[in-house]
Amino acid sequence: MKKKGKLIYLFLILGVSFIFSNSCKKSSDSGNNSGTVVTVTDIDGNVYPTVIIGTQTWMAANLKTTRYRTGDSIPHVADSLQWVALTTAGYCNINNDPGTVNIYGRLYNWAAVTDSKNIAPAGWHVPTDAEWTTLLTYLGSGAGGKLKSTGTTYWNSPNAGATNATGFSGLPGGDRSSNGLFHYKGIYGCFWCTTEFSATDAWEHVLSYISSNVTRMSYSKGLGLSVRCVKD
Repeated sequence: MKKKGKLIYLFLILGVSFIFSNSCKKSSDSGNNSGTVVTVTDIDGNVYPTVIIGTQTWMAANLKTTRYRTGDSIPHVADSLQWVALTTAGYCNINNDPGTVNIYGRLYNWAAVTDSKNIAPAGWHVPTDAEWTTLLTYLGSGAGGKLKSTGTTYWNSPNAGATNATGFSGLPGGDRSSNGLFHYKGIYGCFWCTTEFSATDAWEHVLSYISSNVTRMSYSKGLGLSVRCVKD
């Protein structure tokens, strides 16, 4: 009887251990759905949280890399006159202030965004206009509010309709215009896509402090805008 009791006790212990181990595995394998923050790292070592929205996986922070996936440097163009004359790829810090990078990322012109050396980390890419449309269609009414970070720490008041229901945490980095000046920090979050509108313009999508909608518009490829990448 003592031997039988020990065997039963051993089986119970093994069974509990198996259930506990299997439960932990399921939790660790369930990704974003379990509350685990899944991240992606760019070639500079910058780490970005990611979020699943519908059938897509997006970065939940603005791109800040200074190099392409190949390791080649993206030219840093701080001078306004040089930015105006730029016909090739370039990036800048918002207001030429490195202190803005950790929060808002960096601004890139369209040539940098579409360079074949690839600005996105491996397994990721800058979205097309169609991929933005897929995102906005899935979110429906008030998509901008669902994509914006909440509060007025970074957004100007009133940051209308912001719920950040998606975890996208959209931020208002503004833009750098084709005349080299910086505008709209705290007011608009302006994001490139890789789809051309014309020889001189491309599509962008804009979040606003006074609206819960997303505005789709075409603008000069010479602008410096924020970038969010989507998983391949």
